[in-house]
Amino acid sequence: MNFVEGGVCAAQGFRAAGIHVGVKTHATWKKDLALIVSDVDCAAAAVFTKNVVKAAPILVDKAHLTDGKARAIVANSGNANACAPQGEENAEKMCAAAAAAIGCKPEDVLVSSTGVIGQTLKVGVIEEGMPALYAALEHSEAASDAAAHAIMTTDTVKKEAAVETVIGGKTVRLGGIAKGSGMIHPNMGTMLCFLTTDCAISPEMIRAALLETVQVSFNRISVDGDTSTNDTLYGLANGASGVSASDEESIKALSASLTSVLGDLAYMLVKDGEGASKVARIHVTGAASDADAERVARTVGHSQLVKTALYGRDGQLGRIVAAVGRSGADFNPTMWW
Repeated sequence: MNFVEGGVCAAQGFRAAGIHVGVKTHATWKKDLALIVSDVDCAAAAVFTKNVVKAAPILVDKAHLTDGKARAIVANSGNANACAPQGEENAEKMCAAAAAAIGCKPEDVLVSSTGVIGQTLKVGVIEEGMPALYAALEHSEAASDAAAHAIMTTDTVKKEAAVETVIGGKTVRLGGIAKGSGMIHPNMGTMLCFLTTDCAISPEMIRAALLETVQVSFNRISVDGDTSTNDTLYGLANGASGVSASDEESIKALSASLTSVLGDLAYMLVKDGEGASKVARIHVTGAASDADAERVARTVGHSQLVKTALYGRDGQLGRIVAAVGRSGADFNPTMWW
């Protein structure tokens, strides 16, 4: 497995674009609308926020994914289209506008929004800008870069990664872009992530792989302890490489690629956390079980006292010991002295 350039355009048969249409009115030079399109229909799956308050795009996407297929993803930044009037209607309008430009059914378009919660989405500027967005589609590193920038909100840098691996003697690629800086907490908080692969794999297998790999990537990071309303992870597989992941060995290889890309993107989210100046990796050894190890890591990682100690470069071991002691894990405190 090797890291490559190209983000969501690294995989064969995917094009992307990102432009400014006017959702963000305070910064007219910032891109605010992204489009990712496959040349052919894709097997598709998603993982959504566990927050009981879900943004309108998530409700629409759940319906659109019932057949396990998708052709494109359209996403705006600057407005979350959450807890706002006409939310689902506006999300459907975004899908319809993209579908009209692409030449597919609205149900084959997935939609995402990110930004301010509680404000009505100016869907008119998105509809007006869709022809220009579609015209900007390219299969290039620059196109993925534009899409990655178009989904940024408080992010200070884009999040993009891609890898290639060999399955059955042939090369397959998997790439992704993500956004997230604030409201970051395990259980998909607040982030969007769009993944593409030119490997052929069923929707059921994609979903299973996403659920497995998200547990050791996005669901093991935290910045501020808040889980948002819009968090979504999409996976699209178009099979353009001619390689199928259908047996245990090929699925394992594809899952390893997925874990690598998601791990990189997750680290980028933490590093770019709002107000963050340091990143800590927590390694737990000697635990009675993986569940205990995760309890310890989460408790230490979420501790405000541990965070302030790290920020101040103050090696107060007692704060870590105290966090481990209240984690609920099987713990022998005498091992520390």
